[in-house]
Amino acid sequence: MEFAILSKQGLYFLLKWSHFIFGIAWIGMLWYFNFVQGPFFAETDANTKTAATQKLVPRALWYFRWGAAFTLLSGLLLIGLNFHLSGATAGEWATGSWLAKIYPGIIMGIVMAANVWFVIWPRQKKVIAAANGEKVENLPVLARRAFLASRTNTMFSIALLFFMGAGGSKLPGAFNGANVGAWYGVIALIIGLLEINALVATNGITTKPIEKPVGVIHMGLVLALVLYVILVVML
Repeated sequence: MEFAILSKQGLYFLLKWSHFIFGIAWIGMLWYFNFVQGPFFAETDANTKTAATQKLVPRALWYFRWGAAFTLLSGLLLIGLNFHLSGATAGEWATGSWLAKIYPGIIMGIVMAANVWFVIWPRQKKVIAAANGEKVENLPVLARRAFLASRTNTMFSIALLFFMGAGGSKLPGAFNGANVGAWYGVIALIIGLLEINALVATNGITTKPIEKPVGVIHMGLVLALVLYVILVVML
């Protein structure tokens, strides 16, 4: 009797399984915050919002931030193991179909995890402290920045899931690899510009499409479509 799950391929499967579990926890909590909790907080009374911020939000944020951390860690391990199992040289692997097609998801995943730990979580700690009676300066500005980063993550998540599904060359279409380097650069530039908007955009009331749940869904779908069209044209 042979336990194939203990082989390198089995390890790859287990890593992918854990990546799915952590990713579901992370993206599930992200969508909960943006599509359920946010609209509820906008409609409920101040006392209910304060009580929820004191007791519910910290619990949800625990799963949210650690889901992000372990999704990123398991994903990076998967990338490394994929390279190891491919038997290709670094150059061959870096310009191959698997990495090229999943690349937008990798970049968005890294940016999203950074948003969670370095933008959203530090500011949410301040919001929770204020709900518990501590004096916090510039609270509306802090909350606004966390909100925009969370909305940006939600937009990214829709496109991320599209390209993560493209891993293993599952995305239909031809691939010649001639412009892989340019593809990597263009994708990094687009995602970088969208991230800058989340980090330095105005703190006031705006008409950004990502302000509303429906708008952020539309923008996520548009982003996935735009990146896919660029992929088809360039690769």
